[in-house]
Amino acid sequence: MAVRIRMKSLGRKHRPYYRIVAIDHRQPRDGRVIEELGSYDPMVKDTDSRVQLKPDRVKYWMSVGALPSEKVAILIKKYLPKFEQAAATAAAAPAAPKA
Repeated sequence: MAVRIRMKSLGRKHRPYYRIVAIDHRQPRDGRVIEELGSYDPMVKDTDSRVQLKPDRVKYWMSVGALPSEKVAILIKKYLPKFEQAAATAAAAPAAPKA
């Protein structure tokens, strides 16, 4: 099965919203997905908070041969380091001791 990482269209007229998904390349744009990897909301004013990604899952799918679409490749290149850094700091922070 050839897997692609691409955007699934949601939202309504004049209010687009997309989910970034791993999907079989033969499925239609809004078809059955294998896994949801994040979201993209182009209507958010702050450009740094437009994209939400699961960096570990995106890296996994790319490691097993999933190809991102052109637009998703741009989003991954721009935003993946930010989410990797946030995940690393969350993992490095010790859990609060129970009292």
